[in-house]
Amino acid sequence: MITIILNEAPYGNERSYNGLRLALAKAEEKVKVFLLADAIFCALENQNTPGGYYNISRMLKSLLKRRAIIHL
Repeated sequence: MITIILNEAPYGNERSYNGLRLALAKAEEKVKVFLLADAIFCALENQNTPGGYYNISRMLKSLLKRRAIIHL
């Protein structure tokens, strides 16, 4: 099992994006993602994604479809 802990806001830097990108790359294994502090905003639906950023909410939905476990 791979555990990834995110604690940064979804936008403004690429830390949450990179953590979710790693989780998606390892989706053939069991993945658990913890959203702490400002990272809880990654789980908001209908996000207004700033130009030049990926939609973090869509990345989380993709992880859920691959049966990842996401904790808020």
